[in-house]
Amino acid sequence: MARSSMLAVTTTCTQLLLLIGGIQSFATPFYHHLRSSSGGNDLTVKNNNKVNDGNDSFKLWSTTDKSSSSGGEAILDLSEGRSSGSVLTDLVTNGVPKEEICSDDTTSIATITNEMSTDIEEDVAEAITKQPITTTTTTTSSSTTKIIATDDQFIKSLPDKRNYRAITLANQLTVLLTSDPMTDVESASVHVRAGHFDDPPNRAGLAHFHEHMLFLGTEKYPKEEEYEDFLGRNGGASNAYTDMEDTNYYFNVSPLDHSDDDDEETLDEVQSSEVEDNDGKVSSALSGALDRFAQFFISPLFDESMLERELRAVNSEYLNGRTADNWRNYQMLKHGSNHDHPFSKFGCGNYNTLTDGGDPELKGDDVEFGGGSSPREALVKFWTDKYHAGNIRLCVVGRANLDELQKTVEETFGDVRPPPEGFVANGLVDQIKAGVLKLPEEGESHTRDENGDFVFQTEHLTYAPNVAFGPNELGLIREVIPLVESRTLKILSAVPPSDDPVLAESKPFRVLSHLVGHESPGSLHHLLMEEGWVSSLSSGTGVSASDFSLTSLGISLTPKGMRERDQVLAKTWQWLALIKDAVLNDPHGVIEQYHNEMKVLAATSFKFRENGDPTSFCSSAAERLFDYEPSKLLLGSANAGEYDVEVERAFLKRMTPENSLIIITGPELEEKELEGAAVSASEDTWQTEERYGGKYRQVRISEDLAKGWNQPAEIDPRLRLPGLNEFIPEDVSLRCDDEESKATFDPDVDYREEHPNLIVDTPKLRMWHKMDRTFRVPKTSISLQLTSPNIYRSPRSITLNRIFQKVLQDDLNSYVYDASVAGCNYRVSVAPSNYQLSVSGYSEKLPHLLDVVTSRIASLIEEMKEGEEAHPALEKIFSKSKDDLLRQTKNYVYDSPYETATYNFRMLLETPVWHVRDYIGEMEGPGAEAEPLTMKECAEAAEECLFGRTKAVSLCIGNIDEKGSKEVADLITNNFLKKRPLIEDETPRFRSLRMPNKAEAMQIFGESVGSREVPIVYEDLAHSESEENNAVDLMMQTASSFELGFEGLAIQELIASMAYNSAFNQLRTKEQLGYIVAAVVKKSTGGGNGLHVIVQSSSTLPPAIEESCLRWVEQFRKELEEMPDSRFAMEAAAVKANLLEKDIKLSEEVSSVWGEILSTMSHSEHFKNPDFDRIEKFADVLTLDDKQGNGSVSSIKTAAELKQKVLEFYDKYFSPDSPDRRIVSSRVYNRKAKAVYEENVGKAGFISSYDDSRKLKQMLTAFPTAPYW
Repeated sequence: MARSSMLAVTTTCTQLLLLIGGIQSFATPFYHHLRSSSGGNDLTVKNNNKVNDGNDSFKLWSTTDKSSSSGGEAILDLSEGRSSGSVLTDLVTNGVPKEEICSDDTTSIATITNEMSTDIEEDVAEAITKQPITTTTTTTSSSTTKIIATDDQFIKSLPDKRNYRAITLANQLTVLLTSDPMTDVESASVHVRAGHFDDPPNRAGLAHFHEHMLFLGTEKYPKEEEYEDFLGRNGGASNAYTDMEDTNYYFNVSPLDHSDDDDEETLDEVQSSEVEDNDGKVSSALSGALDRFAQFFISPLFDESMLERELRAVNSEYLNGRTADNWRNYQMLKHGSNHDHPFSKFGCGNYNTLTDGGDPELKGDDVEFGGGSSPREALVKFWTDKYHAGNIRLCVVGRANLDELQKTVEETFGDVRPPPEGFVANGLVDQIKAGVLKLPEEGESHTRDENGDFVFQTEHLTYAPNVAFGPNELGLIREVIPLVESRTLKILSAVPPSDDPVLAESKPFRVLSHLVGHESPGSLHHLLMEEGWVSSLSSGTGVSASDFSLTSLGISLTPKGMRERDQVLAKTWQWLALIKDAVLNDPHGVIEQYHNEMKVLAATSFKFRENGDPTSFCSSAAERLFDYEPSKLLLGSANAGEYDVEVERAFLKRMTPENSLIIITGPELEEKELEGAAVSASEDTWQTEERYGGKYRQVRISEDLAKGWNQPAEIDPRLRLPGLNEFIPEDVSLRCDDEESKATFDPDVDYREEHPNLIVDTPKLRMWHKMDRTFRVPKTSISLQLTSPNIYRSPRSITLNRIFQKVLQDDLNSYVYDASVAGCNYRVSVAPSNYQLSVSGYSEKLPHLLDVVTSRIASLIEEMKEGEEAHPALEKIFSKSKDDLLRQTKNYVYDSPYETATYNFRMLLETPVWHVRDYIGEMEGPGAEAEPLTMKECAEAAEECLFGRTKAVSLCIGNIDEKGSKEVADLITNNFLKKRPLIEDETPRFRSLRMPNKAEAMQIFGESVGSREVPIVYEDLAHSESEENNAVDLMMQTASSFELGFEGLAIQELIASMAYNSAFNQLRTKEQLGYIVAAVVKKSTGGGNGLHVIVQSSSTLPPAIEESCLRWVEQFRKELEEMPDSRFAMEAAAVKANLLEKDIKLSEEVSSVWGEILSTMSHSEHFKNPDFDRIEKFADVLTLDDKQGNGSVSSIKTAAELKQKVLEFYDKYFSPDSPDRRIVSSRVYNRKAKAVYEENVGKAGFISSYDDSRKLKQMLTAFPTAPYW
């Protein structure tokens, strides 16, 4: 069953989080294992796996938030391995816009639906009808394994060329096998139907802790690092998460064929492992990883000697969450639920709960577990009860054929214990087979209780008679004080589980969420935005468990909206009343038409869905095996039945104040003047939640309020249901199938290797084009970058342009929202040197959407220039956008300490830069009061940067031919490029500064700094009083990318790959410094590089953290020295395999190609052409044989030579005795350590403010910016 919870975890350092622990964008704060075998850095990032020479130096301030969504029941995209939070097509990774559909046809929805049913919906429906409800079984040659679904029984999308087989092993373990001969990533995942709901009463967090412990050794592989080391040697990574009722483990590897024993493997054997075709056999990387992985579920050790360390790791994870509002809010929701229901449990756990009363501060030889007790016995019992074949599901993706994959799975997972007799898993598949649940039959009337209300089979079933949210827990108004400045209003309504058999068929929540979150004129969102009351509105499923769900209507309020929250809620309930009225009084009217629209869109999306990342696919597919017959697993929730007005009415009946929890969050709720609102909890006293310290109060919704909301006296005349969607695609033909294209098609060519062609090369515009022949989907991506020197010329200029971006986003939603719902999306973002505009999705009307967007940009600027009196509604949007940007900018101070340390490095390393306080000063304070930002000034600033003198580059790629691309070029030229282009020296360029070595530091700061191993230290103090963590970011700068060249950068990459696990095992696992530990290479704007060792700790002060990091640097040098040559060859082969991973979907190719094109934009005309073969040149450095062909960029031929080069590089840049070592530390102290921080203020070599940083920068030189290719 779909298991999600409350709030998305967001961060300003997403890339780093991906590297240090595989943090995912889940709907809930999951409890993560935070262990990875990737040596990642910003050259190779999993799921993109391409050398990225671009920079993200201003990422915090240049990203565009899609803050409002239509919401909706999640449409499962197994190719991406996640569920979207709305009915919109999923965002793709790495900053590439959403996949899109586009149509400008005004044909009626009835006509469209009929035509689409012929081509798409009936294809899906026909495939479904061919599938038996009860899957037949076939006994294989292994006499004990049964095939429960063959490849031809799986319902697939058109682009899906993988082969599938579902089997049940002799021990009753259900497995999905996936054969993909073209994959460059092999993966597996085990999903366990057990989570923190299953924690024993005296061991809160046990499921989460248990997940951690499984990684620390098994009987067959007792070394705690064995699993991660093996994955690392094979270019892989692993992670896990624990949720309410589920735990998921997953890994990936490159399809290599190394020996298990790197000490004995010869170089020839390593080289021979790099094979392109394995003849259908399972790679040794996958088989070895599966063998080690399977032992988690066969014979884990739960070594007593490792318990204390991992208890402290979990405690550190818990302490990290105490300063995050999403964790606080989630625990407050749990705290407010029925305490007899397991939802109320404290899922993360901490030292105290896991040791049944232990205190982590109590240490000593005679004190075990802080005075508490060992959790080992509880761990063993939990594993014994929950970790057997009946309660887990496995998914594997590999290059091998299905028979070989099956054989390997039988050999590795065949020894997992069978389930107890009569066991029925908590999932739809098992429960239906066991008769616990019943699928509704066609024509059968719905079951009702004695009151005539619908009976949903799964609701309140699993934990009966306990109900998580009953009358006592609902009908409440709760007020919450946040840590960071934020204002939100959330309505959570208790409904049946979203995958209840009745709901899963007609999906009433999908239409409801679509309408509640709609953004077109006449919608609730549009009205609230017009009033200046909200920044965003979203809807969907907030919490989903096996026995209940909470729908979520979330509104981000402006300060004005907080003051007018009575009106905001009144309009919201009026909108819901309007929807209810349409359902109750028009049973076959517009709501049914909306349902049919959503059904068509889902079917279209599925038909052309491309395969995605194998790791994400495995993770989701393993979970889906509990709730879908294997043949329908790929289809998932894309399949929807007919509209059922009775189900829709029953579902909407739950949308009442009495059945809802209203949560209002804002920093000003403690102020007396706000207590006069009707929607207030001021009658209650403030309370503190015990686990995370959240501050709240709550009262019951009064009868008068409830009556007024249930039966509004009037509905605002501005509210009206949206029209039907005119953007549903009709033409899904492929340009590569046109006769002219067919004539030039060569079946022997791998068109993934074909580079884009430069089809427009003028002083104003350079456009690249590539027509897709590989992925064969009717989708196109059009990208445009306009480079301007005026965006970042002052803090005021960049601030005005960021405000304009927000105004434009809000304004365009009302113009093209239907296109977004249909999958045709746009993105406009501003960065310090450029504006970027992109549209992507189904190709039919994409150029038209681009025209609409660009034309509206121009007309919006003109309207803003006319001022407030002419456009008062627009002035409200401008004011709201400015307030939003100010709030987001001020909240920077609440970033995690390690993020603050990273930001301080950026301020020190890069030039020119404006500090965050400069932006704030433009929006509030004396300067802002004297010279306030105006809407007219904002428009003029944007006009200069968008329509003034610029340099433009564009890419058209996908289902578009050269003629169509040139038409796009004409559109761009006519709409934007009316003035003469920039001359070469006007192109904005950012520089990276070379940090001083020790001798230079002594010259700057004096002889005293020479006695310190780190002569320059940037120190800062956490802003929040509640922040309990300290952090250190220790940087050892290497050189510019130009100076390092391909060989140096490849060696740097290889070192990072090996360093990651070493640092993690030493600093995190053994020394237990903190939960966040990473060793990564990072690139600064302007071409600088450096190895960063990052640690965040709640138990250790920055100077001690730094000392441990320095000891590890020396220790790792010894590890490298002791490694056999063959290990270097294996590591090089793994990095090479990661680099050469091919794009597996169109959006990935867009990201790769567009990144290469943009990497040239800041360079002179001499370097204006992208090097599309750059990845291959990196890989060439790591190819260790004597057969490197002409064009090789490296002289390294043998593993011995590679090892020598690595040691030389390490000794030059990282060793303490090297005169070229350029080491700087960035420290952040928590508030409790303020005295320690203040001791160093003013000392030589200590930087304690941005003013100090600015002074030092005047003495530094910049790296060369020429490209290394």
